[in-house]
Formats: sequence, structure tokens, C-alpha cells
Amino acid sequence: MPDEDALTPQPPDLLSLLLDTATLDAFLQVLAESALALAPAADGCGITLEREHRPLTVVSAGVSAPALDEAQYGQDDGPCLQALREGHEVSVSDMREEERWNGYPAFAVAAGTLSSLSLPIASHSHTAGALNLYSPKDRGFADSDLGALRALAAQATGAIALAQRLADAQTFTSDLQAALQSRTVIDQAAGIVMGQRRCSSEEALTILRTASQHRNVKLRELCTQLVGGITGGAPHTGPPLRPRP
Repeated sequence: MPDEDALTPQPPDLLSLLLDTATLDAFLQVLAESALALAPAADGCGITLEREHRPLTVVSAGVSAPALDEAQYGQDDGPCLQALREGHEVSVSDMREEERWNGYPAFAVAAGTLSSLSLPIASHSHTAGALNLYSPKDRGFADSDLGALRALAAQATGAIALAQRLADAQTFTSDLQAALQSRTVIDQAAGIVMGQRRCSSEEALTILRTASQHRNVKLRELCTQLVGGITGGAPHTGPPLRPRP
């Protein structure tokens, strides 16, 4: 007899999956496909993330999720959005008996969907979302491995948190680089003023700041113009130049 475990869909090796995918969206796509495989009665899975206060289906697997997700976004209500906003699982065993969410259940039934399951992702964060599964059968998730599906939603939460930290770090690095470049240009301009006025570095910076205020131009822009006018080219923004021996 065949091994029953071999016939049952297994959760993916999520660590390997995260290492093997190049982008967050690619990781979430495989996650959606894995969730669909773990819910045999489902015909669609979508992952919703809220970006700039707007819910979006960032990836989907199967056929039913995009239209059902969009219907909820259009009326700003539904099981997907409730899971996203309140941070708890929302299960619908039979859409024909459902009275929540205004006209959404009737739309779902007309579209051929009778049950759904929405699991929160990164709840109560600025990148909250939900993993949404849809089935054409009533009570379509009674036999699904809810533990494995919850583990997938938890892994999506971790991946999004990691991606957000990396994005924050990249933004910090970019801001720091811009600040260093600005400081370099200002130092070059101050050196030019020191040579022209025979003054100290503090006096040169005071002259530059005063000129910046009088001309209503940012200090960095003023210094860039000054250095460019003297050298005839763009100012050096890398490491400090050293005189040749």
C-alpha cells in the first residue's frame, strides 16, 4: 500500500524557499500555491497586503481569488478585510447562510464560491495582510490541515517583517549616503571660501549659510554651484581627495 504521508501535501521547507526566491512577491507566490495545495477543496488562494492604506492582491493561485478579493475591496468590507484589520481568522462555512458584509456573500455565491477562510498576516502592522482561500463547496475547509495553513501565514508574516527591515535599512543607507555627499560638497565650498577670504573654516561656513539664506537656496545647492563654477565640473562626492605625493 502507498504511504499515506507520501500522498498528503506537505508544507514546504520555508527556510529553503525564502533563500531560493529573489523577491518578496516571488516568495509569497510560492506560499499561495502551497496553501492551495494544503486545501484540496479550494479553487483559489490570494494574498492581500495593505499598501499606502489600500488593500491589494499581491499574488494569487488558482482561479477564484482575484475577483472575490476585488469585490471586497470595492465595498470596503468582507472576510478578507476583516481578517486583515482585526488580526484574527475569519471562516465562512456556507455563503448561502452568511449575513455579514452586506452584499458580498450573494456575490460570492453567484461567482460559484460557497466557503472561505482568511488568515491574518502581519496583523496590527503598517503592512498588514491576509491569506485568503476560497472553495466552491460548503464547509470546504473542514478537512484541511489548519495547522499547516496557519504556519504558512506565520511564515508570510516573518518574511514581510524581514523585507520591511531590509527596506528600512536601505532607506537609512541611502539617507546616510546623501548626507555624506552633502557634507563633502559643503566642505569643498568652505575650502574655496577660506582660500578666497583668508578666513577660518567656521567663518567660511557662516558666509555660506548667510548667502544661502539671502538667496533662498539650500546650502547644498549653493555649495554645488560654487564648486562647479570654480572647477568647471561636478563636485567630487566620494572620499576626500588626497594630494599626490
